[in-house]
Amino acid sequence: MPGVRGNTFRQRMKTADRSSRRVDYDQIASSYNQRYEASHMGGVLSALQTLARDVEAERIVEIGCGTGRWLADLSSERRQVFGLDPSSGMLEEAGKRNHCLQLVRGRGGQLPFLAETFDLVFCVNAIHHFDDPRGFVSEARRVLGSDGALAVAGSDPHRRREEWYVYDFFDGTYETDLARFPTWEGIASWMSASGFSQVEQHVVERIVDHKIGREVLEDPFLAKHACSQLALLSDEAYAAGLRRIEAALVDAEAAGETLIFPTNILLAMIVGRKAGNHERMK
Repeated sequence: MPGVRGNTFRQRMKTADRSSRRVDYDQIASSYNQRYEASHMGGVLSALQTLARDVEAERIVEIGCGTGRWLADLSSERRQVFGLDPSSGMLEEAGKRNHCLQLVRGRGGQLPFLAETFDLVFCVNAIHHFDDPRGFVSEARRVLGSDGALAVAGSDPHRRREEWYVYDFFDGTYETDLARFPTWEGIASWMSASGFSQVEQHVVERIVDHKIGREVLEDPFLAKHACSQLALLSDEAYAAGLRRIEAALVDAEAAGETLIFPTNILLAMIVGRKAGNHERMK
């Protein structure tokens, strides 16, 4: 069926185009922290705090730090806390949040730090934005000192189709995420190949936030620039998704039904340790 093959090809081309675009985080920096008001992600924070204690981290860097939400909670008098991000607007907001943060503009594939500088390197919901995510893992090991740790936290749309209404109503968002998100197993294999030991993966957060009926229209994550999945859409594609939601609501109301818009997403943390001299000698 030539028509089907042609449509599939065009869909792949659209997905490739979206996955190669970049979100303008300078544009949305001032409103970015609204997402944490909707979802505090305490499980991620608890896992980071536990890991920082376990490795006795005195020097910590977050890659793709955004507005510094995680760094602010990891900061303490005995720690030097650094953040790296390519967006000057996000770094400006991070500086306003905590004046003690040491902020650097740069990208994950080539970290602008000396070897063996940090005790903990981490990123949260960011590795899918990196130009060279595998290179980032290798770079993270270079800048870690002996017995330091790398932690990568985020979701994996490859494992199962997440229950998220955005995927259902906005064409191409799921396919684009498949193209840009590395798998959890892939990240773990990169760590092992780069020389990390004790590579472990565990779920640290389940985000459950179903919207009932028209309350979905008040969801902060439905705004055009609230998440990268929607920000990557053209204005026309975004408007078409909103129309689909409105049409579904009208149909459900006409039938006397209550429509549920699901959000049920798992976040995992993959952790690798850089063996110290005593461990390498075993």
